[in-house]
Order: sequence, then C-alpha cells, then structure tokens
Amino acid sequence: MAREANLAAATIGKQAKSDLPEAVFGEPYNESLVHEAARADMNARRQGTHSSLTRGEVAMTGAKAWRQKGTGRARVGALGVPHRRGGGNAFATKPRHYTFKVNRKARRKALRAALSVHADRDSIAVLPSGHFSEPATKQAAEGLAKWGGKLPALVVISGEEAAAAKSYRNLPRVSVVTAHAVGVAEIIGHRSIVASEDALEVLAARVGEVTRGEGGTADGAKAGGES
Repeated sequence: MAREANLAAATIGKQAKSDLPEAVFGEPYNESLVHEAARADMNARRQGTHSSLTRGEVAMTGAKAWRQKGTGRARVGALGVPHRRGGGNAFATKPRHYTFKVNRKARRKALRAALSVHADRDSIAVLPSGHFSEPATKQAAEGLAKWGGKLPALVVISGEEAAAAKSYRNLPRVSVVTAHAVGVAEIIGHRSIVASEDALEVLAARVGEVTRGEGGTADGAKAGGES
C-alpha cells in the first residue's frame, strides 16, 4: 500500500499552510539510495591532497647503520625503514580523488526522497517571496522560533534572494545554501528546512524525471551541483 504524502507545510510569518509540489515531496524513502547519494556528495568535497613519504622519499641515509658482525647488537640495515623512528611509511598516502559515479536518475530520486522525509515529519517550512526587503537577522530568528523548527536548520533560497541569505547566515546552527547547490548530504544532515517559494521552483526543475536525450553528465563528481 503506497503511503500518503504530506504536501502541506508551515509558512514563515503566516498562519496558513503552503502547498508543496507532489513531484518534489511525494517520493517514498529509499535508504540505500539516499545513503549512496549523500556519500557521493561528501566524497566529492574531499580535497584528496594528503601526502606522506615512503622509505625511498625520507631524507635519511641509505647506508648500513653499523657493521653486520662483531658489535654485539642486532644486525640492521638502512635507517629509513618504516619500523624505525623517522623512517618512511609502509603504505604512504598519496593525492587522489574520492568521487564516484551516481547516475542522474538515481541522484534526482534520492534528492526527492530526502525532501519527502522532511515533508512527512513536518520539519519543512516555506518562506514567502519578498519576505525580506532588506537584511533583518532579528526577524529571521523570530520567524524560526515561532515556527518551532529544530536546529540545526537549513535555509534553501534562490540565488537572487540576497536579503534572506544575509538575514539567516549569522544565526547559530543555521546554514544557508542556494537551491542550485543543495545536495542530499545537507538535507539529511539538518533537522529542519526552510525553503523559499523561488527555491521550491528551482528544486522542482532539478529533481524532475530524466528524459531520453537530456544533456549533461551523470558522473556524480560535483557535490550538490545540477542533477
């Protein structure tokens, strides 16, 4: 039996609820798919610039430390071996990338599933367009407190809503991200979400079903990028 999606969310600054698009918030939860997409997001953010030295790269002599016999000590060779102090690493880390492929269709489905969980839990609120004509951190804090969203909270806005971004970005345990850049890792990593009406339109376009011949890549290497 299919679950009944919760397609209504609280509205910041208003009593009435806002309708949520079923195409975005009506996806059944798929734990393995969401986990894979979130892991791809996190891996893509790793710089992979770590590097340590092997025994052939440490600045130590390769000469034998002392003669083989006659000293009463155990025989020994070069001092740059891994088991001696100052020696190189046996399995030295070297620069590498951690990205792995997640298909477009899978990424979009995972994003819909993650958003639908917040809708089912009533942990998402809608920010009306034009709510902030200028930056107002106090107003943003009061709106969150009145709604009752739990922290940490994620505010998803469009790229043109600079006043809203400046209003929320200084609040403790509140993260601000644009709808074009938000990924599964951010969505499941926060206990509540505030999404602007403009951001919901962008998300609806991002998570739409993949059509044959659609352009773009499906490599999953860009965390939170266009799906």
